[in-house]
Amino acid sequence: MPHSYLLFNPDPNIRQIASELYESIKNMPLICPHGHVNPVLFSANKPFPDPAKLLIIPDHYVFRMLYSKGITLESLGITPLTGDGGLCEKDSKKIWRIFSENFYLFAGTPTGIWLTQEFDTVFGITEKLNSQNGMDIYNRINDKLKQPEFLPRALYEKFNIEVLSTTDGAADTLRHHKAIQESGWKGNIIPCFRPDDVTCLSDPGWRNNINTLADITGIGITTFKDYIDALEKQREYFKSMGAVSTDHGIEEPFTVWLSGSQVEDIFSRALGGIATQEDTRLFTAHMMMEMARMSCDDGLVMQIHPGCYRNHNRMLFDRFGPNIGADIPVATEYTRNLKDLLNKYGNDPGFTLVVFTLDESTYSRELAPLAGHYPAMKLGPSWWFHDSCQGMIRHREQVVETAGVYNLVGFIDDTRAFPSIPVRHDVARRIDCNYLSGLVARHIIDMEDAHRMSKALAYDLSKETYAL
Repeated sequence: MPHSYLLFNPDPNIRQIASELYESIKNMPLICPHGHVNPVLFSANKPFPDPAKLLIIPDHYVFRMLYSKGITLESLGITPLTGDGGLCEKDSKKIWRIFSENFYLFAGTPTGIWLTQEFDTVFGITEKLNSQNGMDIYNRINDKLKQPEFLPRALYEKFNIEVLSTTDGAADTLRHHKAIQESGWKGNIIPCFRPDDVTCLSDPGWRNNINTLADITGIGITTFKDYIDALEKQREYFKSMGAVSTDHGIEEPFTVWLSGSQVEDIFSRALGGIATQEDTRLFTAHMMMEMARMSCDDGLVMQIHPGCYRNHNRMLFDRFGPNIGADIPVATEYTRNLKDLLNKYGNDPGFTLVVFTLDESTYSRELAPLAGHYPAMKLGPSWWFHDSCQGMIRHREQVVETAGVYNLVGFIDDTRAFPSIPVRHDVARRIDCNYLSGLVARHIIDMEDAHRMSKALAYDLSKETYAL
């Protein structure tokens, strides 16, 4: 098991307070309102194939570090879009051997903490992975994956997950969600409406995605109004399947309301394949306004994830496609960019906007003041590159004084790596308890406040924000 004082301040007074807080919330159920776990895991409920396919190949946190040290993605089992050409490694044991030999690279990183805890608490592996014991550990994990208690549904229950949201494209049929619901299993797996592939005009498949949206909704899309009608119909369907939120992966949080003729002209150019770069920027900004309007109507929580330059490494994108570990944070601005949206909808009691960012410089300057004022706006936790020990500490230190704890949404794991979910939550709970213990030690809050706040950050805020 992890050391009882893992991540706690070495000061004995603070450490003792943190330990008391942590003991009171460590076993609370997990609320997972945003993530990228594939719902097919739970509809099929088949054994995970092997340790490499479970822990390495799907996890860009893992293979991006290895790639940075000159290890090719092909040697890690990542298949090129053009076919492997005989170069893509298919032997999972060889992939694991490379991982074991280089596991030391993750020392001091959140991935290293997560994996070490995962080996221990999920698989009962207490030894530190290295080149000498790597294959023994592979075989021990592989044997466990064949057992019924390591099937996806059994792990969901073992992890004490109360609800888990996936992320699904606008034109998704949600057939796996439907299969889960019809199976009689009691696990609560819900979809999330992510329309990026039909709202971003620069998406290479935008036109085909529009056609798919038209087919699935039965609405012929020849005008902007048709397009809006189709999106509203899909949102209604997602909501009927349990969805409580939408998600928007935008590079900049720019919002603007265009006139009917302006947006119709842009949409017409897009259908004709002649939309400009400025068209794309304005259309996305207008669609953020439209999505906020729809959320006021249907109650779906609107999440925005700005500040990421996607697919920065063009060579890898051309060869392997997206989500290959080459996304990089960029500077963002919120006060002016969100002004139109917040002035139009930020005071609406029926609207909730959760804002994430990869630009830490905006925490105290813009995001905390905005969330500390507009009733509709909540702050998502430190995200992606910053859901690390120091990243979470920086987030709390920079936003709580201005926004308060109760304008946050607690912890959100935002992961594709299903077995890492409980350890990610555990790390966040430890960090929050340690942060609050410092406030107690400095007599800023008392223990009654600290217990209430630790429970809120671990469970209550996510449950309340997303009405779960």
